[in-house]
Amino acid sequence: MLLALLCLLAGAAAAAPNARPCAPSHPASAYPFCDASLSVPARARALFSLLTLDEKIAQLSNTAGGVPRLGIPPYQWWSESLHGLADNGPGVNFSSGPVRAATAFPQVVLSTAAFNRSLWRAVAEAVATEALGMHNAGQAGLTYWAPNINIFRDPRWGRGQETSGEDPAVAAAYSLEYVKGFQGEEGEEGRIRLSACCKHYTAYDMEKWEGFTRYTFNAKVKTVTPYRFSRLIIFTVNAQDLEDTYQPPFKTCIQEARASCLMCAYNQVNGVPMCAHKDLLQKTRDEWGFQGYITSDCDAVAIIHENQTYTKSDEDSVAIVLKAGMDLNCGSFLVRHTKSAIEKGKIQEQDIDRALFNLFSVQLRLGIFDKPKNDQLGPNNVCTKEHRELAAEAVRQGAVLLKNDNSFLPLKRNEVKHVAIIGPSADDAYAMGGDYTGVPCNPITFHQGIQPYVAQTTFAAGCKDVSCNSTYLFGEAIEAAKVADTVIVVAGLNLTEEREDLDRVSLLLPGNQMGLIHTIASVTKKPLVLVLLGGGPVDVSFAKRDPRIASILWLGYPGEVGGQVLPEILFGEYNPGGKLAMTWYPESFTAIPMTDMNMRADPSRGYPGRTYRFYIGDVVYGFGYGLSYSKYSYSILSAPKKISVSHTSVPNIISRKPAYTRKDGLDFVKTEDIASCEALMFSVCIAVSNHGEMDGSHAVLLFSRLKSSVPGFPIKQLVGFERVRTAAGSATNVEVTVDPCKHMSAANSEGKRILLLGAHVLTVGDEEFELLIET
Repeated sequence: MLLALLCLLAGAAAAAPNARPCAPSHPASAYPFCDASLSVPARARALFSLLTLDEKIAQLSNTAGGVPRLGIPPYQWWSESLHGLADNGPGVNFSSGPVRAATAFPQVVLSTAAFNRSLWRAVAEAVATEALGMHNAGQAGLTYWAPNINIFRDPRWGRGQETSGEDPAVAAAYSLEYVKGFQGEEGEEGRIRLSACCKHYTAYDMEKWEGFTRYTFNAKVKTVTPYRFSRLIIFTVNAQDLEDTYQPPFKTCIQEARASCLMCAYNQVNGVPMCAHKDLLQKTRDEWGFQGYITSDCDAVAIIHENQTYTKSDEDSVAIVLKAGMDLNCGSFLVRHTKSAIEKGKIQEQDIDRALFNLFSVQLRLGIFDKPKNDQLGPNNVCTKEHRELAAEAVRQGAVLLKNDNSFLPLKRNEVKHVAIIGPSADDAYAMGGDYTGVPCNPITFHQGIQPYVAQTTFAAGCKDVSCNSTYLFGEAIEAAKVADTVIVVAGLNLTEEREDLDRVSLLLPGNQMGLIHTIASVTKKPLVLVLLGGGPVDVSFAKRDPRIASILWLGYPGEVGGQVLPEILFGEYNPGGKLAMTWYPESFTAIPMTDMNMRADPSRGYPGRTYRFYIGDVVYGFGYGLSYSKYSYSILSAPKKISVSHTSVPNIISRKPAYTRKDGLDFVKTEDIASCEALMFSVCIAVSNHGEMDGSHAVLLFSRLKSSVPGFPIKQLVGFERVRTAAGSATNVEVTVDPCKHMSAANSEGKRILLLGAHVLTVGDEEFELLIET
């Protein structure tokens, strides 16, 4: 039932660009909702006041019905644009019309590894340009359900590839750049070029694990049973983790980026389905100032009664989501059951009007009903040379060099005559796309890309596919490796191993891939290069230790330009400088249930915590790790030695001396009680020295930690980052701005954000600087 309903969606076209009822020549232009002198809210109210009950209900689906008597055409709300336009949703159509492909940018987790805000925004702007070009050709809508800003909490999560990693500050920064770049700067009445949607709200990060699924998972109840006795346990999403891990990206996406859409997730949070969670949905409007529409994930309303059995009837499900603040149902559930809910007294028409106000307000902000703008964008703005180069730059900056023994890379073109490239993904363009990839413009495989660089190349799959369940193709790969000057093995993951609705069960390479790498390494003339694909971390400890594997390069899912960029990096045309945006855990981590939503470690029950901020176990590669062909060093040139926190002017707060005292003697202040967080912001000036022989661009990450360890507080946390280019043998100064309230604070057990007073230590590379925070 869950996905079958989606078949009903495919027939609705996106808004036709020329079917605009408020165009001067249109008969409907005389209606009040077309009066441009009125405000957007007034026009929205005027519009839904003209509709009959049946016409109103028809608007509550992503496949919104038209109102012919008012000149309102049908509209398809569901289009996808995660890392380029994708036809996962029915709003984007590559099968008919002049546009048959769109630029496939690298998957988000790879672009994130660049740690470059301007790059993130440029990619979002380029995707928006292509979206408008397709819209004006009648092949796409104006409302898109991206970005995915959930935290990459568990390394097995099949959709972690779609996210910007495990750090909430990075995810928040990415959401800001994506939404601003995609929607454009707001104009009069909040007008926007396109609509972006922050998803999936909230604490959503599991597809399927040991009988649990995203559709029915309820993050609830605590455990006192150690893992060695039981694994099938469910855990609470506590207020502490909600505040400082799960919610920050959504708060930024709405409050600062001003996204016009929010998607509520399938899962329940502490017993309440997210699309029915009034407290959390209303928080976005009452506290964060959200002024867009809230859509369900697809069929997330239907499952509330049918699968989660949270309500007693379909009509109760309709009532609970509309009263909670949801506006749009992806699927047909509301269209089928809302009228019955009214007839049975579960809801009133005003509950529908509230939703329509939000929906029509966004459509009016997009200009869907108005006279078409003098917008020259069209098919010629899709698959452009400039967008392809931007995609390549995103791959270059995001690529992470994990190992490079004895400076094996870069290769010298005059010394390499014959390259053997081995692995099923080495000559497979599809493998480079990742989840939510549309039709790429001109994909180049790794094998194709490397051919211009050497006199001879040999490709051998080694395995039939990425699952690599057989060794019968090993022989051909061995023969190719024996005769080549240089051997490159492409291994890792693809969508048969990780994707939406599919989590991994192991962090090891699939099937016999490890055996293939060992076998090839044993016959090569010199150490080989291992290229890893995939969004999720892989335990490659064996390769890290093996001297026969000289270099390891992670390329995520590089999109259509992966084949172009790989040889650029291997042969030194580009100096890699990306940093991992997620921890790479060892295989032993899979003993931890995916259902444990707690971020903080609890040694008493054998729980090591999650993400670099709280995890106390061993790692294969840590968050922020990444090498370069150059050696960089850092020096903190200037930073404040002390900052003073002033309280608000409320007398009863001022009278507290000190503000708050912990049982362990440490003092803190709640960030909500600080008079001006903006006044606390400071800059750190860092000198970056390049000691290598190549110019290089790389990510500079500034962390903060407490001088003394405090239980429950992050081990360290990222407080700022910048992408810096530094010429060989020289130094570049970079300034990083730090917001202590946002990035040096953490939540207490009650879910209140606090800033600990006392000594903090700023770190960049091996450089440290002590900072005192006092009242």
